[in-house]
Order: sequence, then C-alpha cells, then structure tokens
Amino acid sequence: MRVRICLVGLGAVGQGFLRAAQLKGEYLKKRYGLELTFTGIADSSGAIYDINGLDIAEILKHKKREGVGSHPSGFEGMSGLELLDEVEYDCLVEATPTSITDGEPGRSLLMKALGDGKHVVTSNKGHLALFYSELMELSSEAGAELMFEASVGGAMPIINLARETLTSCSIESVIGILNGTTNFILSRMTSEGSSYEQALLEAQELGIAETNPAQDVEGTDAACKAVILANAILGRPCTLRDVSVEGITGITQGAIELAAQDGYLIKLIAEISDDKLEVGPRLVKMGSPYAVDGTLNMATLRTDLAGEVTAVGRGAGSLETASAMLTDTLTIWRRHRETE
Repeated sequence: MRVRICLVGLGAVGQGFLRAAQLKGEYLKKRYGLELTFTGIADSSGAIYDINGLDIAEILKHKKREGVGSHPSGFEGMSGLELLDEVEYDCLVEATPTSITDGEPGRSLLMKALGDGKHVVTSNKGHLALFYSELMELSSEAGAELMFEASVGGAMPIINLARETLTSCSIESVIGILNGTTNFILSRMTSEGSSYEQALLEAQELGIAETNPAQDVEGTDAACKAVILANAILGRPCTLRDVSVEGITGITQGAIELAAQDGYLIKLIAEISDDKLEVGPRLVKMGSPYAVDGTLNMATLRTDLAGEVTAVGRGAGSLETASAMLTDTLTIWRRHRETE
C-alpha cells in the first residue's frame, strides 16, 4: 500500500526523516507492504511537489547546497501552508522549528492538515505544549491521527510505551530526565570537574547546545515535554504556563562535589503527576536509573500494576528522532489500512 507523505521542515530532523525513509524503504515494503512516497516537501526557501513522488536522494543532494525552493522544479517562496493546498497527501510529517511563544508555524500546519482530515506526525513540541487540547480535539473531530512520539525524548519511546504497552496499568507519575543538553553539561561537571561555563562551551563546540542555550539550560525545553507527557499519559489538561520551572544555571562545581561526597548526582528532573508538574535540579542516587550520562534521556513510569518501568534512549540526533517519526507513520498506516 502506498502512503503519500508531505514533509514540512527540512532541517536536521526533516533530512533525518528522508534518510530514514531511504534506509528503511525496502524493509518497510518487504515486511509490511508499506510504500512511502514523498509527494511534497517544503523548507524555509520554498517548496517542491509531484503527485508521482519526489526523488529523495536527489532532494537531499540539492539540500546540501541550497533550499528546495531553488530546485529547478521547486517553487521559491511557497510556504508549507501554501504547499498543503497544492499537494495530494495522506500524512503530514511536520518538523519545523519549535516556537514557545505562539507555536507557529507548526500550529497552523497541524490545524490545516487535521482540518482537511489528514494524519499528522510531528517532532515539534511548541504547539503541543501551548495548544494540546485544541489540537487533539480537532484530531478527534476529523478522525485523523496526530502522533508525536519524537517530540519528547527523541528516540526514547515513552509515550507509546505508556499508551500501547502498559494499557492494563494506571500511570501514577512520570519522573525523568527530558533534556540531553543539560544532562551533558551536568555529566561533564561531574566527571571532568568542569565549571558550568566550561561545560556549556564544550556542549556548544560539539553542537549539543545552541548558540543561545536559554531554552535548554533554563528548563523550558524540559517543561514543554513535561506538559506533553502530562496531557498524553496522565490525561491532565495543562499548558506550559502551568509548569514550575527552574533551570541549571545556578548549579556550581561546589554543589556537584558536595553531592558526590554523599553518593548523589545533580540532574535536571521533570516530575509529572496529578499533584506535581515541575522541572528543576534534584539530587539522585549514584547507580540509580536516573544516573544516565551524556545526552541520554530517561523516564520512569510509576504504575499501579507493573510497578516502575523505565525507558532510556537518545534524546536527540537526526536519525534517532526520525526513527520515532517513522514508527509513528507506520503505526498510523497499520491502524487505518483496514478502513482506507
């Protein structure tokens, strides 16, 4: 069965999705009978579309040099939203940059696609953190799927684990490390004795931290993910405004050393339950499931029947994040292949 994909956003995650589709194309066809065809792609320079399918390898090659709008068959200046009016597609894969002020352009793209009855897979978190209830309501009314595993923890399968695998359990809380950049900085401060400033600079030089790292180090990125988990797993309606947030900018090398003397590490922890919705630095026991290093993410689900279940995975990386998006796409196809 052929599924037509419209991809909007061709940064690291969007390109990773194209590469993942390339790498796994034959596997998906052979194992599931699923053929992914990209009928439209847009980035900040413009868009390109073809009902018969675009050549992924050729698009990736062109993207290395310039945007898709400058492609000989492209439309310079065409926005992702305009592309949705032109292209024929079954599923929007949205990988535009996150905005925590208005959720745009992702919010409008999702509203348009869902309103037209199209399925959506997104790696974005800004629109979900601000407008989760509104988007899910539209998804339900349209009978279209909205899936977003990649928006929390990259390749860490925490949402699908809770919603698909632990269906017999009530989830009482989610506690975890949801930001790889801050975990890298705190790990470096612990293992190398680096200052916060030195560890941040190293993270920036390695491309782990942004030039402006505010959203990561001030806890906002983890707070957005906490909101998504609260809504998606605990069914607790909330937005970013409801989260109590403290970042790691005040953590000193002295505090790290003092914690280590007593067998503890300092981590940026998110806790989500019926009573709590907060992100902040906490002491965690060395050797515990929370003692993951580097850019790893982890989350522990506390359940009534299964006890504690922990997932660990890479919180970033283009192919790793794309793996979650590809899995969501496959899930949608499997759910709807009987009826479409």
